[in-house]
Amino acid sequence: MIPTFTLASGHEMPALGLGTGTIAKEKRVAAIRAALDMGYSLLDTADSYHNHAEVAEGILGFPRENMFLTSKVPATHLRHDDVLATCEKNLAELGVDYLDMYLVHSPSEEIPLSETFEAMAELVARGWVRSIGVSNFTEERLTLAFEAAAPTGVPISNNQMEMHPLLYDCELLDFCETHNVRVTAYGPLAVGRVFENETLVQVARECEKSAAQVCLRWLVQIGCVAIPASSSPEHLRSNMDIFDWELSADQVARIGAIEEWVRVYEGPTWNLKSARPQGA
Repeated sequence: MIPTFTLASGHEMPALGLGTGTIAKEKRVAAIRAALDMGYSLLDTADSYHNHAEVAEGILGFPRENMFLTSKVPATHLRHDDVLATCEKNLAELGVDYLDMYLVHSPSEEIPLSETFEAMAELVARGWVRSIGVSNFTEERLTLAFEAAAPTGVPISNNQMEMHPLLYDCELLDFCETHNVRVTAYGPLAVGRVFENETLVQVARECEKSAAQVCLRWLVQIGCVAIPASSSPEHLRSNMDIFDWELSADQVARIGAIEEWVRVYEGPTWNLKSARPQGA
């Protein structure tokens, strides 16, 4: 039901998944099980979310081969041995033998990227991880990451960042596309802020869809993976209803021309060089 993108690693990644980081602890297990029952396969988590136990409980009983699991190693654990130890711990916490995607959660100013990506390549060689990537990396940091990863022969397949119609970093998206790096959009609905935008409301009326569906369809149509977080079965179902219709070229352009620059999540990305200056 959910189409996939082919990654630089050669593996397939679903175009839509469930972000688990902001779902309330008491609702995580039920949300994950509901999503998997509906046909979701991509689940996004991270070491720093401290929710691997709930994810493990949520996926229990579902065929591993039908799931795409992403987790992330934190910036404080990017030394070679720390990367290996953290991944081994994460696998045990999740109760699985491998991760489909393992990301560097954010860049570190202190630890050389070459050391980190040597370890990430080792994870792939061991079969613990199938694809590797980064999160919250700007163009400048990605360039350094490419240089660091090149000697290992293991490509950087993904860059996960905050992306939605109110924060459309088209320059960074184009840069990733040029280098065969798939962008995963977290916070794709800007924590509800998209529902207040007149352009998105108007396009939703034209399509007879919700503003949330329009945002998710737009992201997928411009080549992003979207990972909205929701514990509501109704919203989970609605978020999936974006693959049997398309936005017109004019609608895609109008959404892309929205002149807002709203960051919902503050993080390491925004303390580094970005495609736009602070406050733009």
